[in-house]
Amino acid sequence: MATKVVFLDAATLADTDLSPLHLADVSLTLYPSTSAEQLLHHASGAQVLISNKVALDAKAIAALPELRCILVAATGVNMVDLAAAKAAGIIVCNAQGYAGTAVPQQVFALLLQLTNHIQTYHQAVQQGAWSQSQQFCVHLQPIEELAGKTMTVLGYGDLGQATARLAEAFGMRVLVAERPDAKEIRTGRTSFEDALRRADVLSLHCPLTENTAQLINTKTLSFMKPKALLINTARGGLIDEVALAEALLKGTLAGAALDVLSTEPPAADHPLLQSAIPNLIITPHVAWASRQAMQRLVVQLAENLQAFLAQQPIRQV
Repeated sequence: MATKVVFLDAATLADTDLSPLHLADVSLTLYPSTSAEQLLHHASGAQVLISNKVALDAKAIAALPELRCILVAATGVNMVDLAAAKAAGIIVCNAQGYAGTAVPQQVFALLLQLTNHIQTYHQAVQQGAWSQSQQFCVHLQPIEELAGKTMTVLGYGDLGQATARLAEAFGMRVLVAERPDAKEIRTGRTSFEDALRRADVLSLHCPLTENTAQLINTKTLSFMKPKALLINTARGGLIDEVALAEALLKGTLAGAALDVLSTEPPAADHPLLQSAIPNLIITPHVAWASRQAMQRLVVQLAENLQAFLAQQPIRQV
């Protein structure tokens, strides 16, 4: 009998080629999305579930007795109750390293928008400002060079390291922040507070855990220079979003660019979606989603599925 595999939120991969998942002896069902109310119906009878962001908590896991494997279509696995899965004998595997070039590229796309104001100048040209100019150029917002500035990287895994390499290519100095609760400073690291105080740009790359939730808050934002910039392509919950909005409105932080928010999709009245906040750029959690990265992700999902079927799981959490 074919193994029943259900992808709960396949639309998160847009128009990526999912054919690698169509394996022999596998019955694959693709749902564009799955709400909490639809979960048990969509997942019923499945031995393998693929989920990007559909939550699989202890209650859901207990209600799916045939489930044997969860393949997370991402690196972060906080949407799975890992303790409940382990207790039920369910294997959980994730994807790793697939967005290693996409995310750092987005970091600099966001950062360059803050420093070079490309969209602002483009819109000014469209609105006739250049055609009406008395001189050959139009000066609007000041443009800042990255060379010579200091980037602090918070979280120094693959993505943090790749971002640091790009920063160095732009002529930036790189500081690697130590954990805020560290008892000693590791070689090559800078104390958390000092790293934030010295940062012209702070780029977040750490996972969201109990220890890192709202790590960027009123107190830690107060460490930063008024002219500093904050970039977050990791997890929205790393930031106290009300505190960030206040810092931008008061001008105690020069700008921020975010690809993630604490709730996704955000409510229309989210504190960072107010039009009055200056120098704030938000993209809808797409740093990971280059065409190439999404295809690498599908390949890894297929590899994880094949390995599970062969009873030799890989990338197991």
